[in-house]
Amino acid sequence: MMQLLTSSTLDPVVLELGQRFVDAGFELSLVGGPVRDLFLGRQSPDLDFTSNARPDEILAVIKGWADAVWEIGRAFGTIGLRKAGFIIEVTTYRAESYDPDSRKPEVNFGHSLETDLRRRDFTMNAMALRLPSMELVDPYGGIKDLHAGVLRTPDRAEDSFSDDPLRMMRAARFVAQLGVALHPEVEGAMIEMAERIKIISAERVRDELTKTICAPQARLGVDVLVNVGLADYVLPEVSALRLEVDEHHRHKDVYQHSLQVLEQAAALETGPEGAVPGPDFVLRFAALMHDVGKPATRRFEPSGGVSFRHHDVVGAKLTAKRMKELRFDNDTIKAVSRLVELHMRFYGYGEAGWSDSAVRRYVTDAGPLLERLHRLTRSDVTTRNQRKAERLAFAYDDLEHRVAELAEREELASIRPDLDGAQIMSLLGIAPGPLVGQAYKYLLNERMEEGPLGEAEAERRLRLWWAEHRPSAADEESTKASDER
Repeated sequence: MMQLLTSSTLDPVVLELGQRFVDAGFELSLVGGPVRDLFLGRQSPDLDFTSNARPDEILAVIKGWADAVWEIGRAFGTIGLRKAGFIIEVTTYRAESYDPDSRKPEVNFGHSLETDLRRRDFTMNAMALRLPSMELVDPYGGIKDLHAGVLRTPDRAEDSFSDDPLRMMRAARFVAQLGVALHPEVEGAMIEMAERIKIISAERVRDELTKTICAPQARLGVDVLVNVGLADYVLPEVSALRLEVDEHHRHKDVYQHSLQVLEQAAALETGPEGAVPGPDFVLRFAALMHDVGKPATRRFEPSGGVSFRHHDVVGAKLTAKRMKELRFDNDTIKAVSRLVELHMRFYGYGEAGWSDSAVRRYVTDAGPLLERLHRLTRSDVTTRNQRKAERLAFAYDDLEHRVAELAEREELASIRPDLDGAQIMSLLGIAPGPLVGQAYKYLLNERMEEGPLGEAEAERRLRLWWAEHRPSAADEESTKASDER
């Protein structure tokens, strides 16, 4: 249900700013997403305004009133400011034109609010509230479309997407954020023009994709990207999950499975104080990408079955490659690809059981991603076989119990050998070098296999290891001579 707007709906800061512009002889309107969100009963953290005042005139109106001012967008007619905790942008009416081969608009200042609204992406974002009168300006039927849950463009969809192809990505994001449906004309234009997304920078595509993945109904947004063909250019690995129809039904629909895993992973996120506060991009994107290695590893076996051997390793590499092309930061790339690589590690636990050593390695390999791995692994169960689902859930409950049990006795989150590098060098009388690393690795493996040993036992075992691995005098002389050369 949409909310009725009154002056009490807005913070006094908004009305005060509107009055300042009117008193100075200018128009000011709240515009775009903040207006849409008001009707949806949501609070927008950032406020966008438009005015017939030019940048110098905007600066004059807010002088002495704003807590802080910045002019980084001045060339595009935008002045930013902060007031009473609000981040505010005021932009001069614009009437932009575009070079068909470039996203960068030629900025021309406009003279009317209606013309300014016409250049905006979708009708539900092309509404304005004149201030301080609270008059709604909705020349393109944004309220009607918002009520109907339909995403439509103010102008011809083809022209809108030609001007700014990123709007197609934004359409998928609004589907995911608001649960709206694409108008047939919008969907048709996206299908026809999907290839134009190639002229948009990877960074801007990445930002829209991230917002889509972190939206309340991410599954719907991803499905739009795939169905209209945008994913062929943005996330081709996800498009490739739509394996050709298998008339014998020897494998499940990997694409739909991946969307379901994404949905289930998001449902397992926690509140702000929990282990994985949502929305968590790393968990969600790993859930979407966890099976992208399957198309490249699919094999039809003589028995009639289908196998995807090592699809976890292949998928991790494909995921990292795609994220690098989208200009994600290294930490995020490593976290997502590592989860993809580890998502199959659990399988087999229920049948064979694991030693304490295997549990330690599972926790150590996951490192800080353990809580996310718990959720990804649980989300990866989409079978309709209730008995199988219950068996897997029981097995993972047991594994988590084992992890917690061991954690009470040992510091699983930071397993280290009982002797550090300095102690190893002192005990063996050696200088820094490969031998120290080999000794450290040996002690770490012993620690993994048997748990804490204590310094005395670790020292005893290290001496035994050294007796077998200590270089001969001839080897030491050879190494010394090589170093001197």
